Amino acid sequence: MTAPLHFADAREAADLAAFLARLIHYDRAAVVRLQAAGGALAVFGRPPSFEVLAIRTATLMDEAPLDITVSAGQLLEGIEESAGKAMVPAPVTGPPWTGLLPPRGGWSEIPGLPDAGELRGAVAAAVAEFRARDEALPAEHRTRAERDRIGREIWSRTIGSTGLPLRAVHAAQALGFLPSHEVPVALLGAGAWVRLRTPFGSVAVRAAGGLGGLTVTAVPHQR
Repeated sequence: MTAPLHFADAREAADLAAFLARLIHYDRAAVVRLQAAGGALAVFGRPPSFEVLAIRTATLMDEAPLDITVSAGQLLEGIEESAGKAMVPAPVTGPPWTGLLPPRGGWSEIPGLPDAGELRGAVAAAVAEFRARDEALPAEHRTRAERDRIGREIWSRTIGSTGLPLRAVHAAQALGFLPSHEVPVALLGAGAWVRLRTPFGSVAVRAAGGLGGLTVTAVPHQR
């Protein structure tokens, strides 16, 4: 059995629980890959529809290495927020994305990213556009394929000249990484990857080719 994870701050257990709950909201069968080394934990998840990798980090009291893919739901059930610890469930066979993670180092900042308020405004405008175009479709054309086409067109747009797709910003907001108050945001690049980072977590996407050809679908609602 894998030893429990003991967080350096009990609040980090609650933050991880909130992150896992949001992942499960989009996929009840979600899995996460856990990587720990030197007391630093990274939790990777892939919420459906966004075609991104979501990353939540935490500081652990123990420095034992760990690299395992587990059920997000079982990990959530094993979190004891008051004790600041989490029981690690048995490993599972992960989907292909778990073998294609961003690099650990070599990141450099990409200029031109708007502030958090502007990013939230861009998402709100995109959601409004999707709803308007969806409502304008004739009944005979309001098919899943046509709605997905509109969604792909909107969410694949990039933020200015940064190369960051709008779907990554939408994912950051939906996962709680881009809250309603002002927070510092940064855009980093390493190889084919770009990563939107906030104090609450990161969202990473491959700048070329996406994550193995996964399909983007429209996600007009927000949580």
